[in-house]
Amino acid sequence: MKKLVHIKMKPFWSIIRALLVLKAMVFGFSSVQLLGDTPDRPNILFLFSDDHAWQSIGAYGGRLKDVANTPNIDKLASEGMLFRKCYVANALCGPSRAAILTGKYGHRNGVTWNRSANFDGSQQTFPKILRQSGYQTAIIGKWHLKSTPTGFDYFDVMRGQGRYYNPLLLTGDSDGLKEQRVVTGYNSDIVGDLTIEWLKNGRDKSKPFVLMSQFKATHHGWCPGPEEYDLYEDVHIPEPDNLFDDFSYRGTAVREQTLTLYEDLPYNMMLGDPGELGELNKEQRKAWDAYRAPHVEKFEAMNLGWNNPSRELSRFKYQMLLKNFLASGAGIDKNVGRIRSFLEKNNLADNTIVIYMADHGFFLGEHGFFDKRFMYEESLRTAFIVHWPGIVEEGVVNDVDIVSNIDIAETFLDLAGVNIPKEMQGRSLVPVLQGKTPEDWRKTFLYTYHELANHRVQPHYGVTDGRNKLIYYPAHNEWEFFDLKKDPSEMISQYYIPENETTIMELKRELVRLRNYYHCPPTITLRNMNKQASWPYEKRTKPL
Repeated sequence: MKKLVHIKMKPFWSIIRALLVLKAMVFGFSSVQLLGDTPDRPNILFLFSDDHAWQSIGAYGGRLKDVANTPNIDKLASEGMLFRKCYVANALCGPSRAAILTGKYGHRNGVTWNRSANFDGSQQTFPKILRQSGYQTAIIGKWHLKSTPTGFDYFDVMRGQGRYYNPLLLTGDSDGLKEQRVVTGYNSDIVGDLTIEWLKNGRDKSKPFVLMSQFKATHHGWCPGPEEYDLYEDVHIPEPDNLFDDFSYRGTAVREQTLTLYEDLPYNMMLGDPGELGELNKEQRKAWDAYRAPHVEKFEAMNLGWNNPSRELSRFKYQMLLKNFLASGAGIDKNVGRIRSFLEKNNLADNTIVIYMADHGFFLGEHGFFDKRFMYEESLRTAFIVHWPGIVEEGVVNDVDIVSNIDIAETFLDLAGVNIPKEMQGRSLVPVLQGKTPEDWRKTFLYTYHELANHRVQPHYGVTDGRNKLIYYPAHNEWEFFDLKKDPSEMISQYYIPENETTIMELKRELVRLRNYYHCPPTITLRNMNKQASWPYEKRTKPL
Protein backbone atom coordinates (compact mmCIF):
# COMPACT_ATOMS: atom_id res chain seq x y z
CA MET A 1 0.00 0.00 0.00
CA LYS A 2 1.31 3.41 -0.91
CA LYS A 3 1.50 6.00 1.83
CA LEU A 4 -0.39 9.24 1.44
CA VAL A 5 1.86 11.94 0.07
CA HIS A 6 1.50 15.58 -0.85
CA ILE A 7 2.19 16.56 -4.44
CA LYS A 8 2.59 20.22 -5.16
CA MET A 9 -0.37 21.84 -6.94
CA LYS A 10 -0.17 23.63 -10.27
CA PRO A 11 0.52 27.39 -10.14
CA PHE A 12 -2.48 29.55 -9.33
CA TRP A 13 -3.65 31.98 -11.96
CA SER A 14 -4.48 35.37 -10.54
CA ILE A 15 -5.81 36.55 -13.91
CA ILE A 16 -8.47 33.85 -13.91
CA ARG A 17 -9.44 34.81 -10.41
CA ALA A 18 -9.83 38.45 -11.44
CA LEU A 19 -11.99 37.53 -14.44
CA LEU A 20 -14.21 35.30 -12.30
CA VAL A 21 -14.66 38.01 -9.71
CA LEU A 22 -15.51 40.53 -12.46
CA LYS A 23 -18.02 38.11 -13.98
CA ALA A 24 -19.66 37.53 -10.61
CA MET A 25 -19.96 41.30 -10.06
CA VAL A 26 -21.36 41.97 -13.54
CA PHE A 27 -24.02 39.29 -13.28
CA GLY A 28 -24.91 40.04 -9.69
CA PHE A 29 -23.60 36.86 -8.10
CA SER A 30 -22.80 38.58 -4.86
CA SER A 31 -23.16 35.36 -2.86
CA VAL A 32 -20.25 33.73 -4.66
CA GLN A 33 -16.96 34.34 -2.88
CA LEU A 34 -13.86 33.15 -4.68
CA LEU A 35 -10.91 32.15 -2.55
CA GLY A 36 -7.74 34.18 -2.46
CA ASP A 37 -6.04 32.18 -5.22
CA THR A 38 -8.14 30.43 -7.86
CA PRO A 39 -6.33 27.78 -9.94
CA ASP A 40 -6.87 26.88 -13.57
CA ARG A 41 -10.13 25.37 -12.48
CA PRO A 42 -10.54 21.69 -13.28
CA ASN A 43 -13.50 19.97 -14.85
CA ILE A 44 -15.28 17.55 -12.51
CA LEU A 45 -16.83 14.31 -13.72
CA PHE A 46 -18.83 12.55 -11.00
CA LEU A 47 -19.62 8.94 -11.96
CA PHE A 48 -22.26 7.69 -9.56
CA SER A 49 -23.95 4.32 -9.19
CA ASP A 50 -26.75 2.84 -7.12
CA ASP A 51 -26.10 0.07 -4.59
CA HIS A 52 -22.79 -0.85 -6.27
CA ALA A 53 -21.28 -2.61 -3.27
CA TRP A 54 -17.63 -1.84 -2.59
CA GLN A 55 -16.89 -5.54 -2.11
CA SER A 56 -18.09 -6.23 -5.68
CA ILE A 57 -15.34 -4.00 -7.13
CA GLY A 58 -12.07 -5.77 -7.80
CA ALA A 59 -9.89 -2.95 -6.50
CA TYR A 60 -11.42 -3.36 -3.02
CA GLY A 61 -10.28 -6.97 -2.76
CA GLY A 62 -12.17 -9.50 -0.68
CA ARG A 63 -13.90 -12.71 -1.63
CA LEU A 64 -15.28 -11.36 -4.94
CA LYS A 65 -12.10 -9.84 -6.32
CA ASP A 66 -11.45 -12.75 -8.69
CA VAL A 67 -14.98 -12.72 -10.16
CA ALA A 68 -15.62 -8.96 -10.16
CA ASN A 69 -15.63 -7.73 -13.75
CA THR A 70 -14.59 -4.13 -13.06
CA PRO A 71 -11.35 -3.52 -15.00
CA ASN A 72 -12.11 0.13 -15.77
CA ILE A 73 -13.02 1.08 -12.22
CA ASP A 74 -9.98 -0.86 -11.02
CA LYS A 75 -7.84 1.10 -13.48
CA LEU A 76 -9.26 4.36 -12.12
CA ALA A 77 -8.25 3.22 -8.63
CA SER A 78 -4.75 2.33 -9.82
CA GLU A 79 -4.39 5.88 -11.16
CA GLY A 80 -5.82 7.68 -8.14
CA MET A 81 -6.86 7.33 -4.52
CA LEU A 82 -9.19 4.61 -3.23
CA PHE A 83 -10.90 5.21 0.11
CA ARG A 84 -11.69 2.30 2.42
CA LYS A 85 -13.43 4.36 5.10
CA CYS A 86 -15.97 6.33 3.12
CA TYR A 87 -19.14 6.18 5.22
CA VAL A 88 -22.62 7.32 4.26
CA ALA A 89 -24.86 9.40 6.49
CA ASN A 90 -27.85 7.16 5.69
CA ALA A 91 -27.70 4.01 3.55
CA LEU A 92 -30.66 4.84 1.31
CA CYS A 93 -30.80 6.13 -2.27
CA GLY A 94 -32.72 9.40 -1.88
CA PRO A 95 -31.06 10.54 1.36
CA SER A 96 -27.59 9.86 -0.07
CA ARG A 97 -28.29 11.93 -3.19
CA ALA A 98 -29.65 14.81 -1.14
CA ALA A 99 -26.61 14.67 1.15
CA ILE A 100 -24.28 14.92 -1.84
CA LEU A 101 -26.09 17.92 -3.30
CA THR A 102 -26.30 19.85 -0.04
CA GLY A 103 -23.41 18.67 2.13
CA LYS A 104 -25.90 18.04 4.93
CA TYR A 105 -27.48 15.20 6.86
CA GLY A 106 -31.06 14.33 5.92
CA HIS A 107 -32.68 15.97 8.93
CA ARG A 108 -31.17 19.25 7.68
CA ASN A 109 -31.87 18.93 3.93
CA GLY A 110 -35.33 17.40 4.32
CA VAL A 111 -34.72 13.94 2.84
CA THR A 112 -34.49 11.27 5.53
CA TRP A 113 -36.05 8.35 3.69
CA ASN A 114 -37.14 7.25 0.22
CA ARG A 115 -40.89 7.51 0.76
CA SER A 116 -40.62 11.25 1.35
CA ALA A 117 -37.70 11.96 -0.97
CA ASN A 118 -39.33 15.07 -2.47
CA PHE A 119 -36.21 17.21 -2.50
CA ASP A 120 -36.69 20.94 -1.87
CA GLY A 121 -34.87 22.36 -4.87
CA SER A 122 -35.02 25.91 -3.53
CA GLN A 123 -32.32 25.21 -0.93
CA GLN A 124 -28.63 25.85 -1.45
CA THR A 125 -26.77 23.15 -3.40
CA PHE A 126 -23.29 22.90 -4.83
CA PRO A 127 -24.51 22.93 -8.50
CA LYS A 128 -26.17 26.31 -7.91
CA ILE A 129 -23.04 27.79 -6.38
CA LEU A 130 -20.75 26.39 -9.06
CA ARG A 131 -23.04 27.65 -11.78
CA GLN A 132 -22.90 31.13 -10.28
CA SER A 133 -19.11 30.95 -10.17
CA GLY A 134 -18.78 30.22 -13.88
CA TYR A 135 -19.06 26.46 -14.13
CA GLN A 136 -21.41 24.71 -16.53
CA THR A 137 -23.45 22.17 -14.59
CA ALA A 138 -25.20 19.06 -15.88
CA ILE A 139 -26.75 15.86 -14.55
CA ILE A 140 -27.56 12.75 -16.59
CA GLY A 141 -29.16 9.50 -15.44
CA LYS A 142 -30.78 8.58 -12.15
CA TRP A 143 -32.16 11.47 -10.08
CA HIS A 144 -34.61 9.80 -7.64
CA LEU A 145 -35.49 12.95 -5.73
CA LYS A 146 -39.00 13.46 -7.18
CA SER A 147 -38.73 17.22 -7.66
CA THR A 148 -37.39 18.83 -10.84
CA PRO A 149 -33.60 19.29 -10.70
CA THR A 150 -32.46 22.86 -10.00
CA GLY A 151 -29.07 24.50 -10.40
CA PHE A 152 -28.25 22.66 -13.62
CA ASP A 153 -27.68 24.16 -17.05
CA TYR A 154 -28.77 20.81 -18.44
CA PHE A 155 -30.50 17.76 -17.02
CA ASP A 156 -31.59 14.51 -18.63
CA VAL A 157 -32.81 12.29 -15.83
CA MET A 158 -34.99 9.24 -15.28
CA ARG A 159 -38.41 9.46 -13.76
CA GLY A 160 -38.53 7.81 -10.35
CA GLN A 161 -36.27 4.83 -9.92
CA GLY A 162 -35.89 4.52 -13.68
CA ARG A 163 -36.25 1.38 -15.77
CA TYR A 164 -33.45 -0.93 -16.81
CA TYR A 165 -34.76 -1.05 -20.36
CA ASN A 166 -36.26 1.77 -22.41
CA PRO A 167 -36.33 4.39 -19.61
CA LEU A 168 -38.47 7.52 -19.63
CA LEU A 169 -36.19 10.58 -19.47
CA LEU A 170 -37.06 14.09 -18.34
CA THR A 171 -35.00 16.78 -20.07
CA GLY A 172 -34.58 20.41 -19.15
CA ASP A 173 -32.31 23.25 -18.10
CA SER A 174 -32.10 26.00 -15.49
CA ASP A 175 -35.58 27.17 -16.50
CA GLY A 176 -37.17 23.80 -15.75
CA LEU A 177 -38.55 20.75 -17.55
CA LYS A 178 -38.65 20.97 -21.35
CA GLU A 179 -39.61 17.52 -22.63
CA GLN A 180 -40.17 13.85 -21.84
CA ARG A 181 -39.17 10.95 -24.03
CA VAL A 182 -38.63 7.19 -23.96
CA VAL A 183 -35.16 6.12 -25.06
CA THR A 184 -34.81 2.59 -26.41
CA GLY A 185 -31.95 0.56 -25.04
CA TYR A 186 -30.28 -0.61 -21.85
CA ASN A 187 -30.07 1.92 -19.05
CA SER A 188 -26.33 1.92 -18.34
CA ASP A 189 -25.50 2.13 -22.04
CA ILE A 190 -27.95 5.02 -22.44
CA VAL A 191 -26.31 6.92 -19.56
CA GLY A 192 -22.93 6.32 -21.17
CA ASP A 193 -24.18 7.48 -24.58
CA LEU A 194 -25.81 10.63 -23.23
CA THR A 195 -22.74 11.48 -21.15
CA ILE A 196 -20.43 11.22 -24.14
CA GLU A 197 -22.87 13.16 -26.35
CA TRP A 198 -23.03 16.02 -23.83
CA LEU A 199 -19.25 16.10 -23.48
CA LYS A 200 -18.94 16.15 -27.26
CA ASN A 201 -21.72 18.49 -28.36
CA GLY A 202 -23.69 19.75 -25.38
CA ARG A 203 -21.25 21.69 -23.26
CA ASP A 204 -19.92 25.20 -23.58
CA LYS A 205 -16.25 24.56 -24.28
CA SER A 206 -15.29 27.98 -22.93
CA LYS A 207 -16.32 27.00 -19.40
CA PRO A 208 -15.15 24.41 -16.91
CA PHE A 209 -17.86 21.84 -16.20
CA VAL A 210 -19.19 19.65 -13.45
CA LEU A 211 -21.07 16.68 -14.87
CA MET A 212 -22.93 14.18 -12.68
CA SER A 213 -23.31 10.97 -14.68
CA GLN A 214 -25.51 8.69 -12.59
CA PHE A 215 -26.26 5.03 -13.32
CA LYS A 216 -29.37 3.16 -12.25
CA ALA A 217 -27.49 -0.11 -11.86
CA THR A 218 -26.96 -1.99 -9.63
CA HIS A 219 -30.28 -1.17 -7.98
CA HIS A 220 -33.08 -3.53 -7.00
CA GLY A 221 -33.94 -5.75 -9.95
CA TRP A 222 -30.28 -6.31 -10.86
CA CYS A 223 -30.99 -6.57 -14.58
CA PRO A 224 -27.89 -6.98 -16.75
CA GLY A 225 -27.58 -5.62 -20.26
CA PRO A 226 -27.56 -7.93 -23.31
CA GLU A 227 -23.78 -7.71 -23.65
CA GLU A 228 -23.38 -9.02 -20.09
CA TYR A 229 -25.97 -11.86 -20.18
CA ASP A 230 -23.42 -14.65 -20.53
CA LEU A 231 -20.69 -13.13 -18.40
CA TYR A 232 -21.22 -15.42 -15.40
CA GLU A 233 -22.83 -18.40 -17.10
CA ASP A 234 -20.26 -20.95 -15.91
CA VAL A 235 -18.82 -19.05 -12.94
CA HIS A 236 -19.24 -20.15 -9.32
CA ILE A 237 -19.46 -17.16 -6.96
CA PRO A 238 -17.71 -17.60 -3.57
CA GLU A 239 -20.05 -17.50 -0.59
CA PRO A 240 -19.54 -15.37 2.51
CA ASP A 241 -18.78 -17.32 5.69
CA ASN A 242 -21.91 -15.90 7.34
CA LEU A 243 -24.38 -16.63 4.53
CA PHE A 244 -26.47 -18.62 7.03
CA ASP A 245 -26.12 -16.25 9.96
CA ASP A 246 -28.49 -17.17 12.81
CA PHE A 247 -28.11 -13.74 14.51
CA SER A 248 -26.99 -15.18 17.83
CA TYR A 249 -25.64 -12.55 20.25
CA ARG A 250 -27.33 -9.69 18.40
CA GLY A 251 -30.50 -7.80 19.13
CA THR A 252 -34.16 -7.69 18.18
CA ALA A 253 -33.82 -5.45 15.14
CA VAL A 254 -31.60 -7.81 13.19
CA ARG A 255 -34.01 -10.67 13.96
CA GLU A 256 -37.09 -8.73 12.82
CA GLN A 257 -35.77 -7.70 9.39
CA THR A 258 -37.14 -9.15 6.16
CA LEU A 259 -34.12 -8.89 3.89
CA THR A 260 -32.68 -12.40 3.92
CA LEU A 261 -32.23 -13.85 0.46
CA TYR A 262 -33.37 -17.31 1.58
CA GLU A 263 -36.71 -16.09 3.01
CA ASP A 264 -37.51 -12.70 1.49
CA LEU A 265 -36.07 -12.57 -2.03
CA PRO A 266 -39.02 -12.64 -4.51
CA TYR A 267 -39.16 -15.18 -7.34
CA ASN A 268 -39.54 -12.55 -10.08
CA MET A 269 -36.39 -10.79 -8.95
CA MET A 270 -34.32 -13.82 -9.90
CA LEU A 271 -36.29 -15.78 -12.47
CA GLY A 272 -39.03 -13.51 -13.84
CA ASP A 273 -39.52 -9.84 -14.61
CA PRO A 274 -38.39 -7.52 -11.81
CA GLY A 275 -40.60 -4.49 -11.30
CA GLU A 276 -37.95 -2.12 -12.69
CA LEU A 277 -37.17 -4.15 -15.81
CA GLY A 278 -39.23 -1.86 -18.09
CA GLU A 279 -41.42 -2.57 -21.10
CA LEU A 280 -39.43 -4.69 -23.54
CA ASN A 281 -39.86 -4.70 -27.30
CA LYS A 282 -40.04 -8.05 -29.14
CA GLU A 283 -36.31 -8.33 -29.71
CA GLN A 284 -35.49 -7.41 -26.10
CA ARG A 285 -38.13 -9.81 -24.78
CA LYS A 286 -36.73 -12.71 -26.78
CA ALA A 287 -33.21 -12.05 -25.49
CA TRP A 288 -34.36 -11.58 -21.89
CA ASP A 289 -36.40 -14.78 -21.82
CA ALA A 290 -33.47 -16.69 -23.32
CA TYR A 291 -31.23 -15.27 -20.59
CA ARG A 292 -33.61 -16.36 -17.82
CA ALA A 293 -34.50 -19.78 -19.25
CA PRO A 294 -31.48 -21.85 -18.09
CA HIS A 295 -31.86 -20.57 -14.52
CA VAL A 296 -35.58 -21.35 -14.50
CA GLU A 297 -34.78 -24.88 -15.67
CA LYS A 298 -32.26 -25.35 -12.87
CA PHE A 299 -34.77 -24.22 -10.29
CA GLU A 300 -37.56 -26.41 -11.63
CA ALA A 301 -35.24 -29.42 -11.64
CA MET A 302 -34.89 -29.03 -7.85
CA ASN A 303 -38.61 -29.77 -7.49
CA LEU A 304 -38.84 -27.34 -4.57
CA GLY A 305 -41.18 -24.46 -3.81
CA TRP A 306 -39.56 -21.02 -3.98
CA ASN A 307 -39.95 -20.52 -0.22
CA ASN A 308 -38.51 -23.90 0.72
CA PRO A 309 -35.92 -23.28 3.49
CA SER A 310 -33.40 -25.82 2.19
CA ARG A 311 -29.79 -24.74 1.97
CA GLU A 312 -29.60 -26.11 -1.56
CA LEU A 313 -32.23 -23.62 -2.72
CA SER A 314 -30.72 -20.82 -0.65
CA ARG A 315 -27.37 -21.35 -2.32
CA PHE A 316 -29.08 -21.32 -5.72
CA LYS A 317 -30.69 -17.98 -4.85
CA TYR A 318 -27.33 -16.62 -3.75
CA GLN A 319 -25.71 -17.61 -7.04
CA MET A 320 -28.54 -16.01 -9.04
CA LEU A 321 -28.44 -12.80 -7.02
CA LEU A 322 -24.68 -12.42 -7.29
CA LYS A 323 -24.51 -13.27 -10.98
CA ASN A 324 -27.20 -10.71 -11.82
CA PHE A 325 -25.63 -8.11 -9.54
CA LEU A 326 -22.11 -8.58 -10.83
CA ALA A 327 -23.25 -8.64 -14.45
CA SER A 328 -25.18 -5.38 -14.05
CA GLY A 329 -22.11 -3.91 -12.31
CA ALA A 330 -20.01 -4.96 -15.31
CA GLY A 331 -22.36 -2.87 -17.47
CA ILE A 332 -21.50 0.18 -15.37
CA ASP A 333 -17.81 -0.58 -15.62
CA LYS A 334 -17.94 -0.89 -19.40
CA ASN A 335 -19.45 2.58 -19.68
CA VAL A 336 -16.97 4.06 -17.20
CA GLY A 337 -14.31 2.85 -19.62
CA ARG A 338 -16.11 4.34 -22.62
CA ILE A 339 -16.46 7.74 -20.95
CA ARG A 340 -12.85 7.86 -19.81
CA SER A 341 -11.70 6.84 -23.28
CA PHE A 342 -13.60 9.81 -24.70
CA LEU A 343 -11.87 12.14 -22.26
CA GLU A 344 -8.47 10.84 -23.26
CA LYS A 345 -9.12 11.02 -27.00
CA ASN A 346 -10.45 14.58 -26.78
CA ASN A 347 -7.76 16.22 -24.66
CA LEU A 348 -9.98 16.43 -21.58
CA ALA A 349 -8.29 13.88 -19.34
CA ASP A 350 -5.48 16.04 -17.96
CA ASN A 351 -7.77 18.74 -16.56
CA THR A 352 -10.72 16.58 -15.49
CA ILE A 353 -11.06 15.13 -12.02
CA VAL A 354 -12.88 11.80 -12.31
CA ILE A 355 -14.68 10.41 -9.28
CA TYR A 356 -16.39 7.05 -8.98
CA MET A 357 -18.81 6.60 -6.10
CA ALA A 358 -21.82 4.53 -5.09
CA ASP A 359 -24.71 6.01 -3.13
CA HIS A 360 -24.09 3.54 -0.27
CA GLY A 361 -23.02 -0.03 0.37
CA PHE A 362 -24.99 -3.22 -0.12
CA PHE A 363 -25.16 -6.68 1.41
CA LEU A 364 -24.22 -9.40 -1.07
CA GLY A 365 -25.16 -12.41 1.01
CA GLU A 366 -23.30 -11.31 4.15
CA HIS A 367 -25.53 -12.18 7.13
CA GLY A 368 -27.82 -13.72 4.48
CA PHE A 369 -28.91 -10.21 3.41
CA PHE A 370 -29.57 -8.71 -0.03
CA ASP A 371 -30.22 -5.03 0.74
CA LYS A 372 -28.61 -2.26 2.84
CA ARG A 373 -29.89 0.05 5.68
CA PHE A 374 -28.17 -1.51 8.71
CA MET A 375 -25.07 0.21 10.09
CA TYR A 376 -23.00 -2.88 9.39
CA GLU A 377 -19.86 -2.45 7.28
CA GLU A 378 -21.22 -3.78 3.99
CA SER A 379 -23.98 -1.14 4.09
CA LEU A 380 -22.28 1.76 5.89
CA ARG A 381 -19.18 1.84 3.69
CA THR A 382 -19.36 2.87 0.06
CA ALA A 383 -17.07 2.79 -2.94
CA PHE A 384 -15.20 6.06 -3.42
CA ILE A 385 -12.30 6.55 -5.85
CA VAL A 386 -10.75 9.85 -6.98
CA HIS A 387 -8.46 10.42 -9.95
CA TRP A 388 -6.95 13.92 -9.92
CA PRO A 389 -4.26 14.12 -12.60
CA GLY A 390 -1.02 15.66 -11.45
CA ILE A 391 -2.16 16.02 -7.84
CA VAL A 392 -2.96 12.60 -6.37
CA GLU A 393 -0.26 9.98 -6.62
CA GLU A 394 -1.27 6.88 -8.53
CA GLY A 395 -2.41 3.81 -6.66
CA VAL A 396 -2.91 5.31 -3.19
CA VAL A 397 -5.15 3.32 -0.84
CA ASN A 398 -6.45 5.50 1.96
CA ASP A 399 -7.56 3.25 4.81
CA VAL A 400 -6.99 5.86 7.51
CA ASP A 401 -9.12 8.94 6.89
CA ILE A 402 -12.86 8.80 7.58
CA VAL A 403 -14.65 10.55 4.73
CA SER A 404 -18.31 10.73 3.76
CA ASN A 405 -20.91 11.61 1.16
CA ILE A 406 -21.61 14.80 3.13
CA ASP A 407 -18.10 15.93 2.07
CA ILE A 408 -18.73 15.88 -1.69
CA ALA A 409 -20.39 19.30 -2.05
CA GLU A 410 -17.67 21.02 -0.02
CA THR A 411 -14.96 19.28 -2.02
CA PHE A 412 -16.38 20.39 -5.36
CA LEU A 413 -16.67 23.98 -4.17
CA ASP A 414 -13.10 23.94 -2.87
CA LEU A 415 -11.83 22.52 -6.16
CA ALA A 416 -13.50 25.43 -7.94
CA GLY A 417 -11.96 27.97 -5.59
CA VAL A 418 -15.29 28.98 -4.06
CA ASN A 419 -15.97 29.58 -0.37
CA ILE A 420 -17.95 26.85 1.37
CA PRO A 421 -21.22 27.98 3.01
CA LYS A 422 -21.13 27.68 6.79
CA GLU A 423 -24.40 25.74 6.90
CA MET A 424 -22.84 22.78 5.08
CA GLN A 425 -21.97 20.01 7.53
CA GLY A 426 -19.15 18.18 5.76
CA ARG A 427 -15.59 19.20 4.97
CA SER A 428 -13.54 19.57 1.81
CA LEU A 429 -11.48 16.53 0.91
CA VAL A 430 -8.95 18.58 -1.05
CA PRO A 431 -6.26 18.52 1.68
CA VAL A 432 -6.86 14.79 2.21
CA LEU A 433 -6.41 14.18 -1.51
CA GLN A 434 -3.21 16.23 -1.42
CA GLY A 435 -1.85 14.07 1.39
CA LYS A 436 -2.20 16.88 3.96
CA THR A 437 -5.01 15.61 6.17
CA PRO A 438 -5.70 18.31 8.81
CA GLU A 439 -4.88 17.40 12.39
CA ASP A 440 -8.46 18.13 13.40
CA TRP A 441 -9.95 15.79 10.76
CA ARG A 442 -12.83 13.70 12.04
CA LYS A 443 -11.89 10.65 14.07
CA THR A 444 -15.47 9.40 14.44
CA PHE A 445 -18.57 9.29 12.28
CA LEU A 446 -22.31 9.54 12.94
CA TYR A 447 -24.78 7.30 11.10
CA THR A 448 -28.55 7.87 11.11
CA TYR A 449 -31.30 5.64 9.68
CA HIS A 450 -34.83 7.04 10.02
CA GLU A 451 -37.34 4.77 8.30
CA LEU A 452 -39.33 1.69 9.27
CA ALA A 453 -40.58 0.72 5.83
CA ASN A 454 -39.16 -1.81 3.38
CA HIS A 455 -37.56 -4.89 4.92
CA ARG A 456 -38.65 -3.95 8.45
CA VAL A 457 -35.29 -2.49 9.42
CA GLN A 458 -35.77 -0.53 12.62
CA PRO A 459 -34.63 3.11 12.78
CA HIS A 460 -31.24 3.35 14.44
CA TYR A 461 -28.18 5.51 14.74
CA GLY A 462 -24.65 4.99 15.85
CA VAL A 463 -21.04 6.07 15.95
CA THR A 464 -17.86 4.46 14.65
CA ASP A 465 -14.17 5.33 14.87
CA GLY A 466 -13.27 2.87 12.13
CA ARG A 467 -12.61 0.05 14.56
CA ASN A 468 -15.13 0.33 17.39
CA LYS A 469 -18.80 0.72 16.52
CA LEU A 470 -21.78 1.44 18.76
CA ILE A 471 -25.36 1.19 17.44
CA TYR A 472 -28.59 2.18 19.24
CA TYR A 473 -32.11 1.00 18.31
CA PRO A 474 -34.55 3.37 20.06
CA ALA A 475 -37.72 1.32 19.47
CA HIS A 476 -36.24 -1.59 21.43
CA ASN A 477 -33.87 0.38 23.69
CA GLU A 478 -31.09 -1.97 22.62
CA TRP A 479 -27.39 -1.38 21.96
CA GLU A 480 -24.92 -3.30 19.85
CA PHE A 481 -21.16 -2.89 20.12
CA PHE A 482 -18.56 -4.37 17.77
CA ASP A 483 -14.78 -4.38 17.72
CA LEU A 484 -14.03 -4.71 14.00
CA LYS A 485 -10.46 -5.80 14.59
CA LYS A 486 -11.60 -8.79 16.63
CA ASP A 487 -14.90 -9.34 14.84
CA PRO A 488 -14.73 -7.88 11.30
CA SER A 489 -17.94 -9.64 10.21
CA GLU A 490 -19.91 -8.13 13.14
CA MET A 491 -21.27 -11.46 14.32
CA ILE A 492 -21.20 -10.97 18.09
CA SER A 493 -22.32 -7.87 19.93
CA GLN A 494 -19.86 -7.28 22.75
CA TYR A 495 -21.91 -4.66 24.55
CA TYR A 496 -22.13 -6.65 27.79
CA ILE A 497 -18.46 -7.61 28.05
CA PRO A 498 -17.05 -5.80 31.11
CA GLU A 499 -13.71 -5.14 29.41
CA ASN A 500 -15.51 -2.90 26.89
CA GLU A 501 -17.27 -0.62 29.36
CA THR A 502 -14.76 2.23 29.10
CA THR A 503 -14.74 2.21 25.31
CA ILE A 504 -18.54 2.02 25.18
CA MET A 505 -18.92 4.98 27.53
CA GLU A 506 -16.53 7.02 25.40
CA LEU A 507 -18.53 6.15 22.28
CA LYS A 508 -21.81 7.08 24.00
CA ARG A 509 -20.44 10.49 24.89
CA GLU A 510 -19.19 10.89 21.32
CA LEU A 511 -22.58 9.84 19.95
CA VAL A 512 -24.27 12.55 22.02
CA ARG A 513 -21.65 15.09 20.96
CA LEU A 514 -22.04 14.30 17.28
CA ARG A 515 -25.82 14.40 17.39
CA ASN A 516 -25.63 17.81 19.03
CA TYR A 517 -22.96 18.97 16.58
CA TYR A 518 -25.08 18.02 13.58
CA HIS A 519 -28.27 19.42 15.18
CA CYS A 520 -30.07 16.07 15.42
CA PRO A 521 -33.27 15.78 17.45
CA PRO A 522 -32.27 15.15 21.09
CA THR A 523 -33.51 11.55 21.37
CA ILE A 524 -30.44 10.60 23.38
CA THR A 525 -28.71 12.87 25.87
CA LEU A 526 -25.99 12.68 28.48
CA ARG A 527 -28.75 12.27 31.05
CA ASN A 528 -30.49 9.26 29.58
CA MET A 529 -27.70 7.47 27.73
CA ASN A 530 -26.97 5.26 30.75
CA LYS A 531 -30.48 4.01 31.36
CA GLN A 532 -30.78 0.26 31.57
CA ALA A 533 -30.88 -1.24 28.09
CA SER A 534 -33.20 -4.05 27.08
CA TRP A 535 -31.73 -7.35 25.90
CA PRO A 536 -34.07 -10.38 25.88
CA TYR A 537 -31.35 -12.72 24.62
CA GLU A 538 -28.36 -14.56 25.99
CA LYS A 539 -25.63 -12.08 26.81
CA ARG A 540 -22.10 -12.49 25.58
CA THR A 541 -19.99 -11.79 28.67
CA LYS A 542 -16.63 -13.24 27.63
CA PRO A 543 -14.34 -11.35 25.26
CA LEU A 544 -13.51 -12.77 21.84
